[in-house]
Amino acid sequence: MNQPQIIDDLKRVRELGLPEGCIAAGYVRNRVWDELHEYKEATPLNDIDVIYYDPKQLDEWIDIQYEKQLQSGQIGRKWQVKNQARMHEYNMDPPYQSVEDAMRYWTETATAVAIRLNDQDELEIIAPFGLNDLFEMNVKKSPYFRNTGLYRQRVFEKQWLDHWPLLLMMD
Repeated sequence: MNQPQIIDDLKRVRELGLPEGCIAAGYVRNRVWDELHEYKEATPLNDIDVIYYDPKQLDEWIDIQYEKQLQSGQIGRKWQVKNQARMHEYNMDPPYQSVEDAMRYWTETATAVAIRLNDQDELEIIAPFGLNDLFEMNVKKSPYFRNTGLYRQRVFEKQWLDHWPLLLMMD
């Protein structure tokens, strides 16, 4: 896998100075599952999910500006930035208190993993449900995500079980 690209992406996000800023979801999950399946090429991403938590700045327009900054010089790569301080409204959940708290409400436990580089260039991992489901290739609904039908639909529409045949879907 392209480790220098991962480090470059993490540095780009760090340079934005976003509170609790990190790269999450499929960016992390797909790479881990690709490695565990011994794929030589990374599964293409729909986008690179960047999340942060800033309750003082809830304007979605700001996220779009961050996306433009990240997109600069990045041909063929789509960045998506979301302030988790406002996402509870979209998801009809109680207000989130942090990036980690928001991730508890994501659909699957293996998707609720994020990474960032701290100022000492050390990798930090945010994983409210731990890393076992990700590394054991268990596809499991988050206990805070209420819609089981939507969870199942999402897994099958994304064709994860076809693409990564070692995955085990759990209810």
